[in-house]
Amino acid sequence: MSLLTDLRALVAMLAVAGMVALPLAADAQQDPPKKQTQQKPPAKPKPPAATPKAAAPAAAAAAPAAPKVEQLPPSQVGIGTLARHAFMVDPQTSTVLLFKDAETPMPPSSMSKMMTIYIIFDELAAGRLKLDTRFRVSEKARNMGGSRMFLELGSEATVEDLIKGIIILSGNDACVVVAEGLAGSEEAFAERMNKRAREIGMTRTNFKNASGWPAEGQYTTARDLAVLSWHTIDDYPQYYKYYADTNWTYNNIRQENRNRLLKTVAGTDGLKTGHTEEGGYGQSTSAVRDGRRLILVVNGLTSMAERAQETARLMEWGFRESTNMTVFRAGDMVVEAPVWLGAQDKVPLVVPKTVQLTMPTGQTAAPRVVARFDGPISAPIAKGTKLGTAVVTLPDNRTMEYPLEAGVDVPRMGVFGRVATMIQHYMFGWLS
Repeated sequence: MSLLTDLRALVAMLAVAGMVALPLAADAQQDPPKKQTQQKPPAKPKPPAATPKAAAPAAAAAAPAAPKVEQLPPSQVGIGTLARHAFMVDPQTSTVLLFKDAETPMPPSSMSKMMTIYIIFDELAAGRLKLDTRFRVSEKARNMGGSRMFLELGSEATVEDLIKGIIILSGNDACVVVAEGLAGSEEAFAERMNKRAREIGMTRTNFKNASGWPAEGQYTTARDLAVLSWHTIDDYPQYYKYYADTNWTYNNIRQENRNRLLKTVAGTDGLKTGHTEEGGYGQSTSAVRDGRRLILVVNGLTSMAERAQETARLMEWGFRESTNMTVFRAGDMVVEAPVWLGAQDKVPLVVPKTVQLTMPTGQTAAPRVVARFDGPISAPIAKGTKLGTAVVTLPDNRTMEYPLEAGVDVPRMGVFGRVATMIQHYMFGWLS
């Protein structure tokens, strides 16, 4: 999916307030009928406009004992937070729930390792790597400081062990081994990281190394890390499971995953923590409850304990104060459109994917839906052909557009049927 690549346009939206429920209605809008000929089908529908998304919930979370919510530094969208940078999104609807300086550059710290892991997943999925592929440990790798996997000089480690060493142990040495094994040098691997970042929509990120070790000119944003988190989850569900491991033992040394939310917040299944002196304590994390997923990125906290407390508080707020409403399920018919010279006189227009909206908890919004298409539609029509758009209007008059496709095949009439229809149209059409 590429839902998060359009989030820049969403972050300025204000919280939904004072919603009034409206009846759900699906209306059809089409151009006035025109004379039809067999040789000149109707004009093709205009491509749908860019889809604005639902805004963040207005209600604030209940305050913990300390600090009080009203004392917290405010965010541009959502509740206040101690974090210098914060970004929360519902990736299924692309709704931004929390935004605090989420486009301001910041040190990525060990959250950079998510891109190193993402590239490993790329290679595994393409068949260019296997989990039992081995890479040799160089002197540079062995000498890395900070958090380590404790790899021995000249030894070899499997790709699967390196994945666990990077995700669970946050091993800087493991990152260098991977970078040198895949690109020959860490500098070359960083170029590859930046290329991949641009490809998936990380527009304000520049990597200098594979581990996030402090370096001049290395930066990212909370929003970009959310993009990377969602791509990891959505593109590689078969490998994402490694992020849920809570501990691992390597070289007879047992280490715990620094992502404390795996044990303390229901539904948490990844991703990565980070810390540098300049950037403070940060974390990209994701949780799923009852089929609904949220992604949260924070940075600039003052301690591991504060990071664990604040990420837990924000994640609980996101699930508690907002919910998703399903407008249409994939394949649902929105309206029937008239068909010209078809074996049947109507074709169902359906939504190819489930249409959901994120709303404040307790507020019911039954939006108005208008189907727009140019009709009648000339046969033959192939199932899955894009024929129009469904325009969803919320009570506060914001709109979103979704594509509409033909729900069935509609073959052309036989030759005699076409002749009879055209004669009827030209002889009596003016009476209608």
